[in-house]
Amino acid sequence: MTWRKKIFDLFFASLLVLVLGPILLALLAWLLVKQGRPLFYVAERMKGVDQPFNLWKLRTMTVVEGDAGVSGGNKSARITPIGNWLRRRRLDEFPQLYNILKGDLSFVGPRPPLREYVSRHPELYARVLQSRPGVTGLASIAYHRHEALLLERCTSAEDTDHVYSHLCVPRKARLDLIYQRHQNMCYDFDLVFQTIGNIFRRGG
Repeated sequence: MTWRKKIFDLFFASLLVLVLGPILLALLAWLLVKQGRPLFYVAERMKGVDQPFNLWKLRTMTVVEGDAGVSGGNKSARITPIGNWLRRRRLDEFPQLYNILKGDLSFVGPRPPLREYVSRHPELYARVLQSRPGVTGLASIAYHRHEALLLERCTSAEDTDHVYSHLCVPRKARLDLIYQRHQNMCYDFDLVFQTIGNIFRRGG
């Protein structure tokens, strides 16, 4: 990661913590009243082939012991009404500002993968994760709707895993590598603004 990108991430993450901090506190209070604890969903993700970290989100699903893997149609019934509202507006990702400040994430980059998919596709992720994972990115913008359509048709954990590993992983990786080849600060700003525009369209 370049020093410009690092400064950009730290400056804007700090600014957003100050500006959005009261909103996050209000969301936490609302979630506590409506859903109860836990308020956060914390799960292992990878920022390098051998570099795990804990990714933070607001909890949007009912808690199930031993839950693992990608979310597909087999888990859709567990999404709470509030969780669905948060997901549509990507407000569940507010806590990832903490990951940015820690240096685990950038604002823009490939979405951080689960360890199991890095283990299955080590050569692919060795290339993709040369870029610092991000909260949003080219693959998140260009492939999100298609991925959601593919996964929501899955009715079992095995089906979800097969579709994600064999269809979604390679297609998103191609887009992540296109981003990697063309990455610069102007491109990052463009992807951030596209993400914001998509959030407003989804929220409406």
